[in-house]
Amino acid sequence: MNVRLVHEFRFEAAHRLPNVPPGHKCARLHGHSFRVELAVAGPVDATTGWFIDFQRLYEAWTPLFEQLDHRYLNEVPGLENPTSELLACWIWERVKKASEELNHIFESLLKKVQEPGADSPFAEITDEDIDNLFND
Repeated sequence: MNVRLVHEFRFEAAHRLPNVPPGHKCARLHGHSFRVELAVAGPVDATTGWFIDFQRLYEAWTPLFEQLDHRYLNEVPGLENPTSELLACWIWERVKKASEELNHIFESLLKKVQEPGADSPFAEITDEDIDNLFND
């Protein structure tokens, strides 16, 4: 049996979007309570009854949380223009590199970045999306 497991992580951060048109509200400094979903997929082990220990996801997320939580995202290297889309790519690339042991699992990892709220838009990205984004 194959499963897809999703774990939600949150962080608080401020940012501004430097490349929006003059007068756009997102050009001003503001903050969000970000929600990040990390999902992995694969077969359930017949002996343990699980696919992965969630602790491994915590271990992959923790260094990123420390770089993002209660920070000004524009000052984080690689996030000078911290849109949800680019933040999703930034997180994706680093989570995949967090553990060589988990690298095969993260081939099917799904990354989603959302500013919480009932009707909040979100950015969602996969490996194929990143390859297409940077190879076009």
